[in-house]
Amino acid sequence: MLYPDIAQELIERQRNDLDSRQRLAAEGKLAGGYNPEMEEVHLDNARRLQEIIVQIGWPAQEQVGEEASQAAWLIVQHAISLPAFMKSSFALMNEQAKTRKIDPVNLAFLADRIAMYENQPQVYGTQFVDDGQGRLVCYQLDDSVEKVNQRRQMLGLNTIDEQLVELTARMNVEQAKLPTANERQQMQEDYDAWRRKVGWISA
Repeated sequence: MLYPDIAQELIERQRNDLDSRQRLAAEGKLAGGYNPEMEEVHLDNARRLQEIIVQIGWPAQEQVGEEASQAAWLIVQHAISLPAFMKSSFALMNEQAKTRKIDPVNLAFLADRIAMYENQPQVYGTQFVDDGQGRLVCYQLDDSVEKVNQRRQMLGLNTIDEQLVELTARMNVEQAKLPTANERQQMQEDYDAWRRKVGWISA
């Protein structure tokens, strides 16, 4: 490991992200759109990671170790208010994957998340959304479920159906009650307005 201090900082930032999410979920503050406190944690982490990337490039395992490299990916995955940063990080990870050790699962998740926010079909089936009735469903795929599951298997991931079961169970724990139809409509409108504001979509 070349940068132990940076590694420790990335791990601590990831821990703060996850601890904040757990606390806000327990307080019932994550069901009504993008919580401002959560967004601020994500933005602060992303800004610091941008500085680290300027200094050392993408924090791959050779630079900071496996745990911290995973933490860097999580920070990018959660930097949803910064589309340009997510896209540039994805491009950098792809490029440096030729010479450094970068988890292909991380690339799959990030590619799918970028596609989802841009209203494009996903390739690996890692992103799930509300179906409008309060149930989770897999976001739009670019191919059949069977072929997407084959791609997932090559990465060591479980099937879409198995992942859906896990995520639904987690959602049921975190969400005290299902939103009404009017609340879901308002949430969708707020989501689209937010995507336009930060630059994921133009219309």
